[in-house]
Amino acid sequence: MNLHQFRFVQEAVRRNLNLTEAARALHTSQPGVSKAIIEFENELGIEIFTRHGKRLKRITEPGQHVLKSIELILREVGNLKRIGEHYSAEDSGTLSIATTHTQARYVLPEPVARLRQAYPKVNVSLHQGSPEQVARMLLDEVAEIGIATEALTAYAELVTLPCYEWQHVLVLPEGHPLGQKTDLTLEDIALEPLITYHPAYTGRTRIDQAFAERKLKPRIALEAIDSDVIKTYVRLGLGVGIAAEMALRDTLADGSASEFVVRPLGHLFGLNVTRVAFKRSAYLRNFVLKFAELISPRLSPELVARAMISHVSDRDL
Repeated sequence: MNLHQFRFVQEAVRRNLNLTEAARALHTSQPGVSKAIIEFENELGIEIFTRHGKRLKRITEPGQHVLKSIELILREVGNLKRIGEHYSAEDSGTLSIATTHTQARYVLPEPVARLRQAYPKVNVSLHQGSPEQVARMLLDEVAEIGIATEALTAYAELVTLPCYEWQHVLVLPEGHPLGQKTDLTLEDIALEPLITYHPAYTGRTRIDQAFAERKLKPRIALEAIDSDVIKTYVRLGLGVGIAAEMALRDTLADGSASEFVVRPLGHLFGLNVTRVAFKRSAYLRNFVLKFAELISPRLSPELVARAMISHVSDRDL
């Protein structure tokens, strides 16, 4: 048996048992993948997959145990590579980050710049996606560190730690009547056409939950996956926006000179927690630990290292 066979089996599962897709992802031929898997099964003396003709149909019970072992082996192979890179070129390499648009656009530029100052030979590869895609990129080892507000805690294979709290804000065009109200209510906001995030992004769950608890049905005029789009359509007069406060920092700093009026909504929708995540048992190089600390000073290398091998609760932070 060999690592190629392990990777072929793992990729076949990731691609929903589609060997053509697995071969494409691995830059090889479909017959080659099929042959390697059959040879591996013959060597083990069991079937990892049941088949209908040449098509894989499902994973067998012994196959489930094989997959768990393959996952462990390939994880440690990845760790060996990172250990080698760490000690052969300690201050160089590539940091792969998976995150959402809002984090990439409004939160990470300063930590990335400071990391490059501390480690000028380290390149940064930034992968953007939905929170679920961020989690998948960590599990598939496309990225070493993930940052998102939703989804990350749903995966037992990930270690997640809280970075910071933030609230939603109401984004109004200048002169809008709600800008004059001092005590905004959910009822006030529900009467307006709303421009806010897609349900999978940036704390949208909290927004929907707050309205549902008051038995209100707001009219969502437009859903977007990033804050810039929300601001653009508010500017065009399509409605009022609900966005993440970090996306309006410049507007808040501009004060009366801004084209928008911004009102905090933490009292209505509560606070959201953005989290950092790592694949459990992964080996983290020094600059990965440094980047986590740059995102949030409370994420010290010692705390992250402890969390990777044992449970650390949010209360510990």
